[in-house]
Amino acid sequence: MKKLFLMLFAMTLMSDLFAQNETILLYTGTAPGSTGKQVPEDAKTTDGITRVRDVTQPALIVYPAKKKTSDATVIICPGGGYSILAIDHEGHDIAKWFNAHGMTAFVLKYRLPQEDLFDNDEIRPLQDAQQAIRLIRKNAAKYGVAPDKIGIMGFSAGGHLASTASTHFNTQVGEITDPSVSVRPDFSLLIYPVISFNDRIGHLGSRDNLIGKNPPVDKIELYSNDKQVTKDTPPTFLVSTTDDWVQPENSIAYFLACKKNKVPVEMHIYEKGGHGYGLKKQNRGPVETWAFRLEDWLKDRKLMK
Repeated sequence: MKKLFLMLFAMTLMSDLFAQNETILLYTGTAPGSTGKQVPEDAKTTDGITRVRDVTQPALIVYPAKKKTSDATVIICPGGGYSILAIDHEGHDIAKWFNAHGMTAFVLKYRLPQEDLFDNDEIRPLQDAQQAIRLIRKNAAKYGVAPDKIGIMGFSAGGHLASTASTHFNTQVGEITDPSVSVRPDFSLLIYPVISFNDRIGHLGSRDNLIGKNPPVDKIELYSNDKQVTKDTPPTFLVSTTDDWVQPENSIAYFLACKKNKVPVEMHIYEKGGHGYGLKKQNRGPVETWAFRLEDWLKDRKLMK
């Protein structure tokens, strides 16, 4: 009887937890650009990492803060080389960190470039990021957030998507546009991000997956987001390590472009830490304190209390 009670109690707690996390589909009905091919979404956990593939219904998972102390919010883009979404340690876990600091957060489950599932598949991740910003800005009052304090955060290739959203906002891509609503993020947080697609420092796996192998020079330039920074690029926070296989020169190039265009920017480059650490404590050294630096940055900009 005691075991049954404990089981029911645990189920109630889990039910309460999941009830708090509303899922918002980005589009009504079939997502734009779909080829019509039907595949089930695939999510597998190996080596402690949940990898999501075959997203055909992009969505936002809402993490409302129980004790909200800020009206700023963040859309979180998990990484995965544009081939998977590492949705737990670069998504849900990060949203919980923001909740613990009094901020509502949204995890973006975006479509990956898959030509069998979507026409013009390279624009679909950016289309989903822009639609996420559009929906939150339109419904800011519903979620208790300020429409002028909507940030975007990305890890690895999710950092490329976040930096694309932060530099390509003057062009609303895809079939759904709304000139009355800006899709410019108000700030961007780029953690071990892919930024460049050039041969020297770019992460070629992410490049191949998004725009194909042997892409034309103009497309490499278009998606090398350090080349797309302007004075209107939102204030930016960057983190990298020198031993990352996504070279820290990506962050450095973006930092210098922001500095050149007088965009407020802060960068932290740690000696060691590798890639894909998120908030995990894995004895990687000082890099595990990066979230404290982010907290300082957000407080300094009056986005967190």
